[in-house]
Amino acid sequence: MSSMSSFMSNQFRAKIYDLLTNRIVYHGLFWLVLLILLTAFEMMLNHQGLFFTLSNQLVTVAIYSVVVYFNLFYLIPNYLTRKRFLTYGWLLILLVIIVTPLKAMILYLKFANHPVAQSRVISELNFAFIPTLLIAGASTLFKITTDWVRHLRERQELETQTMQSELRFLKSQINPHFLFNTLNNLYALTLKKSDKAPEIVIKLSEMMRYMLYECNEKQVYLSKEVNYLRNYLDLERLRQGKNVEITFEVNGNISDQMIAPLLFIPFLENSFKHGLNNNLTQGYVHIRLQVDMKELQLYIENSKSPVVPKPDSNRKSGGIGLVNVRRRLNILYPNEYELQIDDSPTSYGVLLSLNLDHEPDQTSQL
Repeated sequence: MSSMSSFMSNQFRAKIYDLLTNRIVYHGLFWLVLLILLTAFEMMLNHQGLFFTLSNQLVTVAIYSVVVYFNLFYLIPNYLTRKRFLTYGWLLILLVIIVTPLKAMILYLKFANHPVAQSRVISELNFAFIPTLLIAGASTLFKITTDWVRHLRERQELETQTMQSELRFLKSQINPHFLFNTLNNLYALTLKKSDKAPEIVIKLSEMMRYMLYECNEKQVYLSKEVNYLRNYLDLERLRQGKNVEITFEVNGNISDQMIAPLLFIPFLENSFKHGLNNNLTQGYVHIRLQVDMKELQLYIENSKSPVVPKPDSNRKSGGIGLVNVRRRLNILYPNEYELQIDDSPTSYGVLLSLNLDHEPDQTSQL
């Protein structure tokens, strides 16, 4: 019984919503309000009865509606929107000149048995053009405003869709890089028949679960992102062995902070993929994450060989990660971050400062 009642209630609310969003209802309410206002004003001015005044104003509102809808559905689409401004202006004035005497004629015939009222209709004819012209001008202004608002909304929706597509593309670039790197790690361990292979499979499973099921949200807890980075670094430790010193220091409260997902991993990938090479006998990657209230700082420094390695096909896509993450930062945290890069002959450093108080735009909800 309660489910049936809830269903009926939802149906009723849906009908009310459809009714309120119906353009015909809006127009009908506008003309009704205008009729009431004109009738009240006329009654206060001339001290006449309700029925007599209401019938007069019905004629006035009918004439106004003819002017408004002829303007909205014929003059504006055929002249104003085509930038024929002079022709449009003359035709609008001509329309007012034609319909205003028509209104006077109808009222004159209506007052056939009221000579005083007929004389007042004639005397007010010269002033009747002004309110009709004002109504026509107001309808033009209304049309221009609504078209501008609609155009602005459509443009914003298009920009949002474009930005969403770009963010999906940028995030899709992260997954292949990570997967290829990790599979290489696993492959190297299986070749050595290392007992650590099961451990790397478990960590890979945790990371993939995080990427597939949690990174589709607009924001994730910073603690989860940090755990993801720890797993990644553990995998690198297994692969690099004793050749690379890897440290990860976290300071500050990260439990209740939120951040856009997968924002830091390109920096780490860049450190291992492009900062370290076979020319180094003892390399290092040092990561420090500092959170102070709503300010986050991520500093990553890795060693480099003084001998620049020759570019090869495996390194061809290396620079894409940093380009992508900078673009993501521009979209998600506009004017809310600072990225500094220190590239020296023997080391490479990245310092990212980020305002965690800024909530990424809705477009980031992918």
